[in-house]
Amino acid sequence: MSVSSILNLKSALGKGEAFLITSEENMRYVTGFPHSEGRVLITGNEALFFVDSRYIEAVQKSVDSCEVVLMTSFHKQLGEYAKKLGVKTVFTEAEGISVADFLVLCKNVSCEFKAEKADELLTSLRRRKSEEEKHKILAAQAIAEKAFDHILGFIKEGVTEREIALELDFFMLKNGAEAISFDTIAVSGKNTSLPHGVPSSKKIAKGDFITMDYGAVVNGYHSDMTRTVAVGEISSKQAEIYETVLKAQKNSLKVLNAGISGFDADKAARDIIENAGYGKFFGHGTGHGVGLQIHESPRLSPKSKHTLEIGDVVTVEPGIYLPDEFGVRIEDMAYITENGFENLTKTQKSLIIL
Repeated sequence: MSVSSILNLKSALGKGEAFLITSEENMRYVTGFPHSEGRVLITGNEALFFVDSRYIEAVQKSVDSCEVVLMTSFHKQLGEYAKKLGVKTVFTEAEGISVADFLVLCKNVSCEFKAEKADELLTSLRRRKSEEEKHKILAAQAIAEKAFDHILGFIKEGVTEREIALELDFFMLKNGAEAISFDTIAVSGKNTSLPHGVPSSKKIAKGDFITMDYGAVVNGYHSDMTRTVAVGEISSKQAEIYETVLKAQKNSLKVLNAGISGFDADKAARDIIENAGYGKFFGHGTGHGVGLQIHESPRLSPKSKHTLEIGDVVTVEPGIYLPDEFGVRIEDMAYITENGFENLTKTQKSLIIL
């Protein structure tokens, strides 16, 4: 992946142009090495990975797609290499560099710096996941699904939301995750009406819905899943809301294919919820891309301008949230293929009552 991504970046450059990559995710994408403090300079003919003395040995042993350079004074070194390689224009990441660093570059290096082109190209390249990238996401998802199976035996009346979240995190980290995808959401009862509620000391009670939104990271790639389960008996209204969300989620999945708009993929779920009379209780988009970051392009939402492409990995996660009552969200990840999509989430979606 790192070799092909560098070749794609090189081919997009004209004479005297270069890309400067500074964000952790994009540096990992083009080098394969997880590093937050280096810099990557790509010209039409060269790829240089600047790292400091703490990482130089590890990078030299593991990275063969770039020339590895010991970073001492980066601004000075960048100026020297730019002069040596005939670089006149440097495209920086708008989202991966601070204003302060950008201004320092402009002040100290005799090149024209432009915060454009790099983000657009890297976003486009990273959207289309290779089979290798898909399998990394599947590996992360497999850990998350094992955690789900484990947590079903852990949940009972009296345990707290926070205990459930910590148990999920510990299980994933113990079973192969290099990190968790984001702060795990585990909320219950009335707290399930909060789409991004924070686990609290609230104890699980009979009749509660419990919504768990979480994921694992493997080789830098994230997984993302949400399941809502119940404890003890539930009301007819809870059952109705759950089945409505499940129907909406399945309907959105059914229409996924290369060529459909993010707007229409969202609409397929949203129409089900609106027709059931709960449209005003579904306030977020239906989904988002997943990869080296937990939220990537494309988006599935009423405001989406994206068209799905082969290789996209997107979540499908509609929900209904009734304030001060309860909420339900169900989420899978889908990999867009030539023939539609492959569902990367294998965990059952029929309501589980513990």
